[in-house]
Formats: sequence, C-alpha cells, structure tokens
Amino acid sequence: MAEFINLRAEKHYKVRRGADNRDFKSLYRFEEENLHYIATHFMGENNERRGGALSSDLKIKIFLRYMTNPGFQTGVAEELGIHQSTVSKTITFVINKILEKAPLWIKFPSTLNQVNEAQERWQETFQFPCAIGVIDCTHVQILKPIHHGDEYINRKGLATLNVQATCNSKEIFTSVDASWPGSVHDARIWRNSETRLIMQQFPGAILLGDDGYGLEPWLMTPFRNPNNESERTYNRLFKKEKVIIERCFGQLKRRFPILKYMCRVKLERVPSVIVCCIVLHNIAKYLGDADFPDDDDEENLNNGEEYELEEDRLLQRARERRLEIADVIFTQNLR
Repeated sequence: MAEFINLRAEKHYKVRRGADNRDFKSLYRFEEENLHYIATHFMGENNERRGGALSSDLKIKIFLRYMTNPGFQTGVAEELGIHQSTVSKTITFVINKILEKAPLWIKFPSTLNQVNEAQERWQETFQFPCAIGVIDCTHVQILKPIHHGDEYINRKGLATLNVQATCNSKEIFTSVDASWPGSVHDARIWRNSETRLIMQQFPGAILLGDDGYGLEPWLMTPFRNPNNESERTYNRLFKKEKVIIERCFGQLKRRFPILKYMCRVKLERVPSVIVCCIVLHNIAKYLGDADFPDDDDEENLNNGEEYELEEDRLLQRARERRLEIADVIFTQNLR
C-alpha cells in the first residue's frame, strides 16, 4: 500500500547569505541602521521565516542591490542566495510599497505658507531673491524600445528618458517628472508640467533654470549676453546657486548606479524605478546618510536648443523682473 501514498516533496532552499566583511554601505547604499529604518517605514517589521519568507530588511537589500549591480537580477540572486524569480517579485513588491508613500517624501510647495517657508529656507543658505528652488533635467539611459524607439534617442544618440526635477536648498528633490522620451526638449517638459501650473499661482516666487528654458516671471534664466556689471553680477550669483540641482543629480546617480549606466527594466517600469530612487535620496538626506564621493565622469546630457515662449507678454514681464532682481543683487552686493 505504501507505493500509493503521495508523499510531500521536501523543499530545498538556497543558503541565504548576509553581508560579508565588505563595506555594508557600498553593497546596499545606506548605513545598516538606516536601511532598517527604510525597511520598517515602507513595509513594517517582518521577521517571518516559515516557508522561506523574506524579512523586510532582506527585501530592501534585494532592491538596493538591484539598484547598485546595476540591474542584473541573476547576479543579485546568486550573491544573496535566492532564486532569480524571487528577486524579480521582491523588486516589484518593494517598488509598489515605496510608491505608496512617495507623496510623503517628494513635495513641492503648493500653498502660500509653504512657498514663503521655502523662500526663507533658501535665504538661510543662498542669496538669490525670491527663489524657492532650482529646476533642471537629466537623462537616464534605457533599453531602446521596440515601438517608437527613435523618440527616445537623445542628441548623443542614446536611448533615454528625459527626467525633470526640482530641488530645494537642502538638496532634497521637491518634484519629479519621469514620463518623457529622451528626444523631448527640457522646455517642452516644463511647459506641460504640473510644477509650472503651481508656480503661476505664486507670482512672488521663482525657480532658477538654465538657458535651455524660456524666461518666465516665475522661472529665471541667466543673461545670454550681459551688457553691464549688474547683469554680470546677476549671472555670477545665478551660476553659483543653480549648481545645486546638478549636485543633486550627481548624488542620486552615484548612490543608485542603475540610473547612471542603464536601467534594464521594461519601459513602463522605468519611471517607477526613478521615482523610488529619488524618494530614497530624500530619505538619505533626512537621515543624514552620507553621499558617495564625486566622480569625474558625470555627464550633463541636457540639450541646448532654444525655445521661444508662446506669449510675448510673459516674456516681457519676465525680462523686467530679471532686471529688477539683477539690480537688487548688485545694489546689495550679493556675490
């Protein structure tokens, strides 16, 4: 009779590997105590081990190793002693958990009190009058899509997404738009962005943007050909303070190399990966988790084509306001 009894097959699990003697932060991009905070914040405490269950800490480790590898699930699976399919499912699970709380960590000033507070914080560190932050775009390389692939080719011949973001004086990203192909100009993304609509509601506040953008009353750009010392002083201060967004992009890509080299996931999932990395960048700032050292090969992939504003009236207002700000900077000797 024994030969007719169905015996449950014995399960065999790979040996789970923890961090060895190598530096924990170089593997997982955060200090160990901060990684535990992130795991608990997004997924709660989970120490279940039955059936080979993964703890919250291990799920975050899997996700962060994938962001660092960059982007090869088989290598992460082999390193941590789990199956590739488990890596894939865990990455999706963690992305969804982070996205659920993304609005808590990426917040653009949207009320008068918030705008005033942002201006005050800017003045605590910088000098540019009325500013609440800086705007710029960066490119994230992707696998060339099969359909409409040429739309994603940027001016350097790479398939990318053109990601618009703003940051504040604390090097924290306050908005992000990761939905545009690499061939789309920065100015077009801005003209269609929710951030621009918000800025129009607060005429007393401005963002700083490079000369790839069109000048607007709420978006200051540098003088292309300064004619006097007032305009040259304006440009010097502008250049000095606008660099903060480039520094933020550099910090983001050094912490998460998947954004620096190539994001090897399906096109529809790339924006989610980018947003998750930006959320974790902001958390790193909140926790005081040190940034990674500068590289020498950071590239600025922004194109420099010129776009004219559709409304001459706004351009004239913006020019007048820029001249007023330049006079203030020169008069108060802000350098």
